[in-house]
Parts: sequence; structure tokens; C-alpha cells
Amino acid sequence: MTYEFEGKTEKDAIEKATIELGLESDQFDVEIIETQKKTLFKSGYVKIRVHTDEAAPGVKYDDDDNDSPSETAKRVMGNPIPQDEFEQKLTTFVSEIITKMGYEAGVEILFREEKKIGLKLTSESSSILIGRKGKNLDALQLLVNVYAGHLGREDVRVILDTENYRVRREENLVHLAYTTADKVRTKRTSILLEPMNPFERRLIHTTLNDFSDIETKSEGEGLYKQVRVIYKGNY
Repeated sequence: MTYEFEGKTEKDAIEKATIELGLESDQFDVEIIETQKKTLFKSGYVKIRVHTDEAAPGVKYDDDDNDSPSETAKRVMGNPIPQDEFEQKLTTFVSEIITKMGYEAGVEILFREEKKIGLKLTSESSSILIGRKGKNLDALQLLVNVYAGHLGREDVRVILDTENYRVRREENLVHLAYTTADKVRTKRTSILLEPMNPFERRLIHTTLNDFSDIETKSEGEGLYKQVRVIYKGNY
């Protein structure tokens, strides 16, 4: 299903979407479709298009693995040892899946939040577990979230990380956004970026949102879509 929302900022529009749809912000894909900068005579606004997948209730694509500005829960970096049956089952499940893949990995608790828990993988095969552009790690993360749902904990998002990949990937994407904007500005053209998951696409959109001469649009179908960065001139 597709919906459109408007707010003074992207954050405001997303908050309206979560209230009206009754969903968490990580349960839908956000595409910025129009931005009006604030001027002396006009109020600024951001219009977004929200895509939801009602065919898979309870299954979350947990690519939004960083805190959003509206998130108030405190991340607790504490005891890495599982503290209850749920945490123990999660770590055991991930460890067994990796073993069946033919690799070994230590699995411990990275952080705990009210509705989010992070698992850290330590392995000599980390590069394989991450995969190209993190797709193996994303697939493992999806599996463990489906498993969490089977345990009756659909309300908890599980984030997998290894070798601090998530943070490094975010830094690389921000750099990619800036360099791509420079290229399309110089050549007066558009560039289609590599397929990305919802969180990565949202990061590109947000990074370039304040550039008055640059526009971004998501293209494609499914979870891994592409972002087109477009030069639209000065206004």
C-alpha cells in the first residue's frame, strides 16, 4: 500500500505517518517526493510517500539500524551475556545458522533497548557474513527477526552487526551522496545509484534533502531499490 504525508520537515511527516498508520517508522519505506524550502513569503514543507507491505504482517525489514532523531529510548551497552530465555534463544539461533553455513562465529549481546536488541558477531569469516554491500548480514538479520516473531516477540527488532559494519557503511553512504551530488551538478545530469535497502535509501534522501538544486527519487520494486540523484537547477 502507498500513502502520502506532508509536514514542515521530513521528521514531522514521518511522525504523522506513524500516528495515522499505527506503525513504527521502521515498518515502512519512505520516499521524499517534494520539498519546499522556507522563504520570506512561504512556509517550508516536505512531502513523503510511504510504502507498506501488508502481505507480511509482523515481519520487519530491520534496515533502520541507527537511532532516528525522534527515538527516545536509551541504548544500554551492558552485559554481553544473554540475560533471559529470549536472548539465549536468539544468540543460539544465529550461531546455529552460521554453523550450518559452514562458518563459526561468537554471538553476544551488543546493546539493549525497550523495543530493539543488537547482536554482535565475532568471526574470522566476518567479510563473508557481511557479504557484498551487507546483503548476507541483512539476510541473517531478516531470518533472526522472523524467528523472534515465532517466539512471540514481533515487537522487538533485532539488529546484527560485525566488525562495526553498520557504522562504516553509513559513513560511506553519506560520502557517496555528496560525491554523487557534485557529479550530477557538474554534468547537469542524473545518476542511478546501486540497489539499497530502505534505511540506506532514506540516508541518501536525507543527506541531500537540503540541496536546493538536487532531487532524489527511489526507483524499482521490492526491498532493494535504487536512488536516482537528479540535477534540477537553482530555484
